[in-house]
Amino acid sequence: MLWEEYSMKKILFAVCLSILFIVGGSCSSSEHEFYSTLYGTVTDNITGNPVNAATIILSPGGKTTISGSDGKYEFTDLDVMQYTVTVQKDGYLTNRKTVNAVSGESVRADIPLTPMSE
Repeated sequence: MLWEEYSMKKILFAVCLSILFIVGGSCSSSEHEFYSTLYGTVTDNITGNPVNAATIILSPGGKTTISGSDGKYEFTDLDVMQYTVTVQKDGYLTNRKTVNAVSGESVRADIPLTPMSE
């Protein structure tokens, strides 16, 4: 009786290990890749008002976007790494900010622009 119980436990253990191997082994590496989102608001450094139609350039990668009427912008599906966010708008000095995109997280990078003196 003890021998049968011992054999049954071995078989059950082997079956459990097989299931874990099959389930764990079926996930490809691409299923484990995480991306980051970078978002923020472009504002006037003096008034604090949002700056619309500012050009936001992300490097490396060269992705660009334009801030909305509320000054907001967003980049999605970014690889996890360090980026430089460059913001340009006629009538304002260019501003840059370095940010770290974090795996599976949204990172906020608000950028103030200083008006050019006339």
